[in-house]
Amino acid sequence: MHIYKFRMLSGENDNFVRDIEIQAAQTFKDFHDAIADCVNLKDNDLASFHICDQKWNKNTEITLIDMLDGESEDEVGKMVEDTHIMHESKIRNFINEPHQRLLYEYDFINLKTFFIELLSVYKQKDDDPYPRCTLRRGEPIEDPIPEESFEDDEEVRAQLLEDFDELLGDTLEEFNENDTSIDP
Repeated sequence: MHIYKFRMLSGENDNFVRDIEIQAAQTFKDFHDAIADCVNLKDNDLASFHICDQKWNKNTEITLIDMLDGESEDEVGKMVEDTHIMHESKIRNFINEPHQRLLYEYDFINLKTFFIELLSVYKQKDDDPYPRCTLRRGEPIEDPIPEESFEDDEEVRAQLLEDFDELLGDTLEEFNENDTSIDP
């Protein structure tokens, strides 16, 4: 059995890296589950893989569920991206070149994208379970400044309130100057 080793990066955090190894006969659903596990994604978000060329142009989509209901043309009649379903799609049937590139997108409301590239293919040497995460570094999204950091800073709060009052005052003055309503 062959093992595919992929590296996954985040466009939102340069310190994020995950290496995932998966058997060639496993499905993209297995790959999706491994990603969700090693990145702590929510189970209920939709997700898709896109098989890409070397310039990250999308060629084939592999979705968690069939979102096209079997249709292959969009409303204007042009062909849409070639689409497959994760649980029906084996890794070896789609990964066919060295350094194959994929995009993994999830949470389509607040779209998050991971960049994935095939690092190597090798023969399985052990009986360990696959897929597995072999390298974990960083988090996919850098933590924003916590809100609590401003709660106790009275000086910052006072300045923000002063700025808001000034802005509101200027806006009201401008509104009153431009008011051309006719009194009855």
